[in-house]
Amino acid sequence: MAKVTLVEAVNMALNWELANDPDVVLLGEDIGKNGGVFRATVGLQERYGKLRVQDSPLAEGVIAGMAVGLASQGMKPVAEIQFMGFLYPAIDQIANHMARMRNRTRGRLTMPIVVRMPHGGGIHAPEHHSESLEAMLCHHAGLRVVCPSSPARAYGLLLAAIRDPDPVIFLEPTRLYRMTRQEVLDDGLALPLDTCHRLREGEDVTVVTWGAMTHDVLRAAEQLALEKVSCDVIDLATLSPIDHDTILDSVAHTGRLVIVHEAARNVGVGAEIAATVAERGLYDLHAPIRRITGYDTVMPYFRLEHDYIPSVARIADGIRETVKT
Repeated sequence: MAKVTLVEAVNMALNWELANDPDVVLLGEDIGKNGGVFRATVGLQERYGKLRVQDSPLAEGVIAGMAVGLASQGMKPVAEIQFMGFLYPAIDQIANHMARMRNRTRGRLTMPIVVRMPHGGGIHAPEHHSESLEAMLCHHAGLRVVCPSSPARAYGLLLAAIRDPDPVIFLEPTRLYRMTRQEVLDDGLALPLDTCHRLREGEDVTVVTWGAMTHDVLRAAEQLALEKVSCDVIDLATLSPIDHDTILDSVAHTGRLVIVHEAARNVGVGAEIAATVAERGLYDLHAPIRRITGYDTVMPYFRLEHDYIPSVARIADGIRETVKT
């Protein structure tokens, strides 16, 4: 097994599907000759040709619309939106066509599309390059939203996303692209979608997170373990639909829930998790549910972005307060 970064694991998964499924095609801005702005598709156009790995115009609406057209004719397009902040021009095609096609045609047409895009901040990028807009996408019926937190999960979940008959939005945390390396076996085995991953077992508090925040939560959990605070850490992985049963089982065991995400607090995915636990697991709780999130402001420029993103210290403080309650 090779030790690879998350972005290399994405490349491995794309390569596997291109090699083993002739219906898979890639399209996006600069993904061909340049191999993508983060090099996620490097080498793939040389290997599979311009018909299967296509450089698109600088037009996100065209990219999403082409994906809808290709999928309607039996192809399996994997489209890249270069940064999540550039998503808005593509929303018309994603929400009004991609997400609705199965319903509109009463199941005659499906949309086996993956829309990949970098997610979140932490890399000192300019405006529109560090957004966390997952809640907006999760609100659209017909879309599955996935966000891996490690190279192995990126590989397995991307394979599953490409093989899914319905559209999947695949969010790739930019801060994790090259943060760590992990052994990943390039065997074509997919991981299950719609399932949480328990990364650390604990007794005192359930901590739910996803994407780049997973690493900060794990660091906070390690610090708190020295203080005899035991965290049950759950990586959401699939943001829509949410595996509520795993979360509820954990809360029934620990009695406390902390949710950590980088996106703004207002109407975030964390609010949906909190509401469901309040509805279905209220009597298991020994303390109020706590959310540790980004702020209800525009993601600031790089000098302040680490004040916006929840830090290990802020996460640890929030967990301490919850456990003491």
